[in-house]
Amino acid sequence: MSDTAKQPGNGDGAGAGAGKSPARQRTRFPGISSRAYEHPADRSALVALRKINGFDLVLKQLSGMLSERSVRLAFLAGSVRTSDQQFRRLHEMCREAAYILDMPSVPELYVTLDPQPNAMAIGMDKPFIVVTTGLVELLDDDEMRTVVGHEMGHILSGHAVYRTMLLILTNLATSLSGIPLGTIGIQALIAGLREWFRKSELSCDRAGLLVGQDPEVSMRALMKIAGGSQLHEMSTDEFLAQAAEYDAAADVRDSVLKLMNVIGRSHPFPVVRVAQLKRWADGPDFAEIMAGDYPRRDDDRDASVRTEAKASADSYRESVRQTADPLFGLLRDFAGGAADAGSKLRDKFAGFAAGSSDGAGSAGPASDGSGAAAPGSAEGGTSGPAKPDAADDGESRPGTA
Repeated sequence: MSDTAKQPGNGDGAGAGAGKSPARQRTRFPGISSRAYEHPADRSALVALRKINGFDLVLKQLSGMLSERSVRLAFLAGSVRTSDQQFRRLHEMCREAAYILDMPSVPELYVTLDPQPNAMAIGMDKPFIVVTTGLVELLDDDEMRTVVGHEMGHILSGHAVYRTMLLILTNLATSLSGIPLGTIGIQALIAGLREWFRKSELSCDRAGLLVGQDPEVSMRALMKIAGGSQLHEMSTDEFLAQAAEYDAAADVRDSVLKLMNVIGRSHPFPVVRVAQLKRWADGPDFAEIMAGDYPRRDDDRDASVRTEAKASADSYRESVRQTADPLFGLLRDFAGGAADAGSKLRDKFAGFAAGSSDGAGSAGPASDGSGAAAPGSAEGGTSGPAKPDAADDGESRPGTA
């Protein structure tokens, strides 16, 4: 079962610690596996990649020896590392988030001067978190806690390791560019990689919710990232209505434009992230995790690639079933029509076969003398069921999640 962690409340001024406002209890998740919050498409890819024994260890060691050390030294020299004396509230949030998710260690947290609201988890061997001053000034303490939890999710999932692994594999695939259709294959691989990146962001939005444990706060943080600090001028309900309008689109032309807009992005649009997070928060998974029912890290080695791949496929089918997008509606109707036609054809052949075997070469349904069709004959087809289906917004780079 999960236990609870006491968290200091928000202070009124910079550097305020516990005692300025009432403490709040948040549920802690001992031994939680990242599979608990990962989007099915993200989880499927990660489970498969973790089966490549040794590759991730080599990447971690190479990164720790070279680029990761260089990047950390740059932030150590040019940014402010949080501690009990510097950005104390952020430092406490980082420790609390690591405690709630039962992280093996508490990552360092740096604040860097940049007016653009942004946050990132960097590194593979000893990952650390960076937030910009623009983000610190934009979000309140509760909202910032969800962002820190989001970045903790990237670290716990090992996204930096596996993103870098896939980038290396993508670079190796460029050797196919001289082969006919090789370029098309590379573009498809890159498109698939970006799709996984986007799903990993949805995963870590869920991790942020597990740390903050208030869906309204998590959605508010994403809304601020989209529209700025004037929260009194915004409404979560209206933002969700925007998400529904975006999902439905006007016609198929808008659907195509949506695909073109998102295909080169590493992050989903904010309205999509809010809608997805709301759906997960309202579903059974979040409630079960909060009640202490979640996958444990000790069982990760036994996770099945086939099972997770099926869950990923089921997730995509469900998203197609639920969406109001007209293009996906056409595809859904087409799939339903194909299933219906296939069902009728199957039943016709089944009836034909049954009649032939039962009536001494008769081509039609066998008769029992009363004019009634014999069992196994088909007078008409039956319709078969239709086939169903954080802060930064920039491109990811190797070693950065």
